Amino acid sequence: MLESGVVHAWQPTLALLRSVAPSSSSSLIDVAAPPLHILQSSLPTSVNKFRKLRMRKRSSGAGGCMMMVKATSVASSERSAGGRTGEMRKVKAVVTVVPTATKIFQDIVSSVKDDIADLLGKSLLLELLSSEVDSESGLEKPKIGAYAHRTQKNADNHVIYEAEFLVPEDFGTVGAILVENEHHKEMFLKDIQVIGLDDGAPTFHSPCGSWVHSKFDNPIKRIFFNNKSYLPCETPEGLKEYREKELALMRGFGIKVREAHDRIYDYDVYNDLGDPDSDPDLLRPVLGGKEHPYPRRCRTGRPRCKTDPMSETRSSDVYVPKDESFSDSNLPFPFFTAIDKMYNEGINIPELPQKSVLDLFPRLMKAVTDLNSSVIRFETPAVFEKDKFSWFRDDEFARQLLAGINPHAIKRVTEWPLKSNLDPEIYGSAESSITTELVEKEIKGLMTVEEAMEQKRLYVLDYHDIFIPYVSKVRELENTTLYGSRTLFQLTQDNILKVVAIELTRPKSDTQPQWRQVFTPGWDATSSWLWRMAKAHVLAQDSGYHQLVSHCSKCAYIIDMVGCLLTYRLRTHCCTEPYIIATNRQLSAMHPIYRLIDPHFRYTMEINALAREALINAGGIIESCFSPGKYSIELSSAAYDLQWQFNTEALPEDLISSDFPYANDGLLIWDSIKQWVSDYVNYYYPDPKLVETDEELQAWWTEIRTEGHGDKKDAPWWPVLKTPEDLIQIITTIVWVTSGHHAAVNFGQYDFAGYFPNRPTTARKNIPSEYGYSSQEWKDFVDKPEIALLHTFPSQGQASKVMAVLDVLSTHSPDEEYMGEHMEAAWKDNPEISAAFERFRGRLMEIEKIIDSRNLNPELKNRHGAGVVPYQLLKPFSEPGVTMKGIPYSISI
Repeated sequence: MLESGVVHAWQPTLALLRSVAPSSSSSLIDVAAPPLHILQSSLPTSVNKFRKLRMRKRSSGAGGCMMMVKATSVASSERSAGGRTGEMRKVKAVVTVVPTATKIFQDIVSSVKDDIADLLGKSLLLELLSSEVDSESGLEKPKIGAYAHRTQKNADNHVIYEAEFLVPEDFGTVGAILVENEHHKEMFLKDIQVIGLDDGAPTFHSPCGSWVHSKFDNPIKRIFFNNKSYLPCETPEGLKEYREKELALMRGFGIKVREAHDRIYDYDVYNDLGDPDSDPDLLRPVLGGKEHPYPRRCRTGRPRCKTDPMSETRSSDVYVPKDESFSDSNLPFPFFTAIDKMYNEGINIPELPQKSVLDLFPRLMKAVTDLNSSVIRFETPAVFEKDKFSWFRDDEFARQLLAGINPHAIKRVTEWPLKSNLDPEIYGSAESSITTELVEKEIKGLMTVEEAMEQKRLYVLDYHDIFIPYVSKVRELENTTLYGSRTLFQLTQDNILKVVAIELTRPKSDTQPQWRQVFTPGWDATSSWLWRMAKAHVLAQDSGYHQLVSHCSKCAYIIDMVGCLLTYRLRTHCCTEPYIIATNRQLSAMHPIYRLIDPHFRYTMEINALAREALINAGGIIESCFSPGKYSIELSSAAYDLQWQFNTEALPEDLISSDFPYANDGLLIWDSIKQWVSDYVNYYYPDPKLVETDEELQAWWTEIRTEGHGDKKDAPWWPVLKTPEDLIQIITTIVWVTSGHHAAVNFGQYDFAGYFPNRPTTARKNIPSEYGYSSQEWKDFVDKPEIALLHTFPSQGQASKVMAVLDVLSTHSPDEEYMGEHMEAAWKDNPEISAAFERFRGRLMEIEKIIDSRNLNPELKNRHGAGVVPYQLLKPFSEPGVTMKGIPYSISI
C-alpha cells in the first residue's frame, strides 16, 4: 500500500530501467540487483550533533583517511578492445579515493581483505566508455577494462595506484568511466583522470566527488562522466543511454526503506518530528498536505509508528544520500550580574559532560582550570562586548531590524489603520488600538499619519496574525506565554528608525474577552519598565520566527527570534531541499545547470536531517527554548502557507532607506551572482529555444513546483521557464537564498543573540498589566520590576542550551567553501566559463572593500557609531570561527 502524502516516481522509473537495461553482467543498471545504499552517519545527541558535524572534515567523509590511487594494469588488446585489431595507444588512469570509517573490528577484517585484493591487483575495476557508437552497427563500442594495482604510499599517506589501458585508435573520446569497487568498504572518489602515456596529454577528467559502494554490498557499477557539460540534445550518442540510466537510478524504486548504500532522491512529508510511540505527548501533526502545507523533504522509508500510522518512526540514523553528507535547569536568573557571570566567571552545570565532549566546543565553552568544578564559560558576544548596555536602548532595538540577523521582518505601512485579516468573530476586533492620535503625539507633530505614509516613513513589525491563532494553545503549556504583536516605527530624516509604539494582544476565548494594550517609550519608572517587558515579548517572537521561517525557507520578511528561528529554518533550509532532490532526479551530472548549482547544495540535506533529529523535533531545542513550544513547527507551516512565494525570494530593490545595510550590501552580492549566472546560462543557451526544448531542465522545474512544493503547485505566481532570461532569474534566486541570504541570517546569530537579553528566545511570563492593577502580579512588578523582567527572560537552562546552539550555527569550519573562492573543476576546462568565474571572483573581492568603506562612513549610522557593531554579514570571505562575515556556497549549517 502506498503511503499517504508521498510522491512515488518508482513505477515509470522501473519501466525505464527494464526497457534500457542490457543483459550484460557488467552493465550500469541491473534491475534484478538490490538498489544502491548510502552509509548513514551515526548521529550524536542534542547540541553535540551540530558541533561534531562542523568538526568533521568534509573532504574525508565520515572520519576516513584520504588516499590517492593511480590504478595500474595492462589489459591485453583482445580484452581491452573486444577483439579489435589495429593501432593501439597506451593511457593511464589516476583516481583519488577516501574510504569510509567503520567499526573497529569490521575495519580490521575489511582492511585485511582489501590489502589482499591490492596484492592480487584487484582494488578497482575501471571500464572506459566511448562517447561514440560504432559507425557500422550503431551500437555501443566495447568497453575497455583494467584492474587497479597498488604501487606505493606518499608522504601524505596517500596510496598510489596506476592502471594502464591499451586503447584502439578508433575508440574515440573517452566519455565516461564505469567503476566497480572491489574493496569491502565504500570509497569516496574525489577525482579521475586519464592521461596519454606517449604524449602526456589529458584525455579524460571527472571531478567525481562521490561515494562508491562496495560490489559486495551492491553489484551495480558507478558511472562518472567526463568534465564537459552537455545539454540533453547535445549528449554524445555513446553516452545517451547511460545518462538516462543514471537518472533512473537516482529516482529510485519506490517505497522501500532506504538503506546504507542507496543513492536515491525521493520526496516525503515532514512526518518524523514527533515520537508518539515513546510518549503520546510527543505526537506532532504531519507537515505537508492540505491541512499543514510545507515543502517536501527527502524520504527515508522508515516504518510507521504503532500508535499513529501517519507518523514515521525515529531512529539514531537518518537516511541522507551519502553524497549530501559532510564528511536544563528551569530556574530564572536572580540578577543581571548572574547573566554577566556566564561570560566572566562561568556557571555551574551539575551534569557537565566529560572532557572529551567539551573538546567539541573549543571556542564556545572554556572550561575553568579544574574540570571537576563543573564550570563552563561562554565567549562574550560582539554586541555585548562593544556596548554592554546597547540592549536597553530603543535606537539599537530599531537598528538591528535593518542591520541584524532578521532584516526581512519589517514592512512599510501602506494602509491605515492597521487591521487583522483574521475572523473577528473568533479572535476579537480586527482594528489595531494604535490610533492616529497616539502616533502623531509620539512623532511630535512633525507630520500627519497620512503624510508619513505618503513619504514612506511608517513601518511595522507585524506578528499579529501569525501568532494570534496559537496564543491560547501556547498558554496551556508550562513556563511560556504568547501574544500577537504589532510594533510601529517612524523613519526619521536621518534615515534612522525610531520606535513609536508596541501593541500586545490576547485574543478572546471561551473564558476570556480580548485583551490588548499599547505601550510607548516611557518617561516615568512604571511605563519604562513595562516598555522593556513589551520589547522582550516582541523580541522573543522575532527570534522564533527567524529560526523556523526565515532560516528554514526565506519567509523571514514577516517575523524576527521566535520569529527568527522559524523564518530562518523554513526560508532557507526547508524550501531548498526540494531543489536538491529535483536536481539529482532530473538533471544529469553532465548537465551544465547541474554543475552550476550543485556547489550551492552541498551538505544541506544532512544538516536538515540533523535538525529533524535534535533541533525542530518534538521536545527538541526549538520546542524547549522558544515561546511557541510544541506548536513551533506547526507555526512554521502556517507561515509557509500564508507567506512563502518563490517569486518574492529575490532580493527586493524597493529599499526602506539608503542606510539599510542588509539590502545595500545584498544588492551588490545579488547583482554579482546574476551577472555570473547570466554569463554561464547565455553560453550554454545561445538560442532561446534551447531552454524550452531541454527536457531535463523542464522536468526539473516542473518537479520543483508540482512535487517539491506540491502544496503550492497551483499557485499563479510561479515563474515560467521558456527563455534564458527566465532561467537566469530562477537560478539567481536559488543561488541567492542558499548563499547570500543564508549567510546574512545565520552567521551573526551568536554575536547578536548570544547575550540573550538582546534577543530572548522565549517570554515566560505575561506582562503584569494584563492581570489588572489590583493583582498580586502587578504588586510584585511594582515592588521589584527587575525581577519581573528576569522572570520573563529564558531560564538558565534554556539560555545555556540556546547559546551553545547559536555558537555552533554561527561558526565557519576551517574548510568552509566560500562562494567565488575556488573554481569548480568543470568550469576550469572551459575558457569562457573560467573567464566569467574570474570576473565574478574579482567583483566579490571589490565588494569586500566597498563594505569596509561603508562601515567607516559616519553618515551611515546603522553601521557606524559609538559601540555599534559594523555590518559585515555579507562580506564574501572569512577566516574560520565566529566572525560575523563570509558567504559559503551552500547551507551547510
